[in-house]
Amino acid sequence: MIVTANPYASQAGLEMLRAGGSAVDAAIAAQAVLGLVEPQSSGIGGGSFMLLAEKSGVLAGYDGREMAPASANPRMFLDAAGKPRPFMDAVVGGLSVGVPGNIAMLAKAHAAHGRLPWAWLFGPAIKLATNGFKVPPRLAAELRSEHGVGDMPGTRALYFHADGTPVAEGEVLKNPAYAETLRQIAQGGAGAFYGGRIADAIVAAVTNAPRNPTVMTRADLADYRVLNRTPLCGAYRRYRVCSMPPPAGGVVVLQILALVRHLPSAQLQPDTLSEIHLVSEAQRLAYADRARWLGDPAFVAVPTLGLLDAAYIAARAKLIDPARDMGTAAPGTPPMRQTFDYAPQRTPVGAGTSHLSVIDDRGEVVSMTTTVESPFGSRVTAGGFILN
Repeated sequence: MIVTANPYASQAGLEMLRAGGSAVDAAIAAQAVLGLVEPQSSGIGGGSFMLLAEKSGVLAGYDGREMAPASANPRMFLDAAGKPRPFMDAVVGGLSVGVPGNIAMLAKAHAAHGRLPWAWLFGPAIKLATNGFKVPPRLAAELRSEHGVGDMPGTRALYFHADGTPVAEGEVLKNPAYAETLRQIAQGGAGAFYGGRIADAIVAAVTNAPRNPTVMTRADLADYRVLNRTPLCGAYRRYRVCSMPPPAGGVVVLQILALVRHLPSAQLQPDTLSEIHLVSEAQRLAYADRARWLGDPAFVAVPTLGLLDAAYIAARAKLIDPARDMGTAAPGTPPMRQTFDYAPQRTPVGAGTSHLSVIDDRGEVVSMTTTVESPFGSRVTAGGFILN
C-alpha cells in the first residue's frame, strides 16, 4: 500500500511495489512525481525526513533536510536597521535557498533498502513530465493565490501563460526540463545532482535570482551530507509510537499523545466535541513547547527527554480543563541540564510540505515528510524544479 497527496504519485509508487520493489523504491518514485505535480509542497529541490521500520522492528531514520550555504550569516535576514525583514520579502528569491537534501537522502536509503535498479524509479515521472499531466486542483489554486510565484522568470515560464494567467485545473502541463533533470539523476545517481549540469543550474539560479541573489557554490552542493538519526519512541496506551527526533517535530507528536493519556478515554471518542476540545488543548501545550524549545541539535541543545519527562507531562496535563478553553498556551519549563535561551518564534506562515506512507510486501514501512518550506519554496526554479 502507498498513500501520497496526489494520485499520479501513488500510482508511480504502486507500479514499483508491483514490480517487486521495496517501500523505499516506491517512495523514491512517488517523490519524483510529487516534484512535478505538487511542486508547491515538495520536490527534489527540497528536503525530507524518512523514518523506516523493518518487519523485525528495527528502525532507521534519515535526515535529508536542506543545509545553509557557506555564505550564510546571522544578519542575512535583517534589514539595514538590524530588524527582521518581513517574511515574504526575505523568502522570495535566492537568499532563502538551502542546499537541497532530498536526492542524497533517497540515494542513501536506496543503497541500504532498495530492491529495484535506481534508474527504474524515475521512469513514471520522466514519462509524465514529457507527455504531460492534468493540472490538479490544489496546484491551480496555489498558483492563483501565492505571492511572488509569477515574479521569477523560470517559474513564470513553467506555470503561467503568455498573458500572465496561471495554468488552470485540468490543463495538460508538460515539463521537459524536469524530465531531462530526472534522466541525468537516473543515469548518474546522486552525483549527477550535486555535480555537473544540475549543480551548475542550481548555483546559477540562486546567484542570479532576480530578487535577493546570494552566493551558493558548487562546493556547497558537493559538501552536502545526509545524517542518520536515531528514531525517538514513546508510548500511547498499548502502542509504541516512533518518530523523528529534532530537528524534526516527532517530540511534539509524542508530547500530544502523552498528554492525552492523562485524559479520560470516555471523553476521547472520535468526532465528539469533548475529543476535539481535549486534543486541541493538548496540541496547544505541545506546540507552545515546540516554539520555545525545539531547534537544530547541530547548533542548539534541545531538552528532548525533558519535554517527554513523565512528571513534566503530568503537570502540563493538569492545565487542560475539560470545560474551558485555555486560550493562548504558554510554554513550560521542562527538566534540563543547562540553561536555554531562544529568540521568540515568528508568526507561522503557510507550509509547503507533503507526506507519504508506504508498506511493501515484506513488511517494510516508510513514513516520509518532504518539503520545500513555504508554498513554492523560494519561487526560484532550476532544471524544471522548485528550490526550497
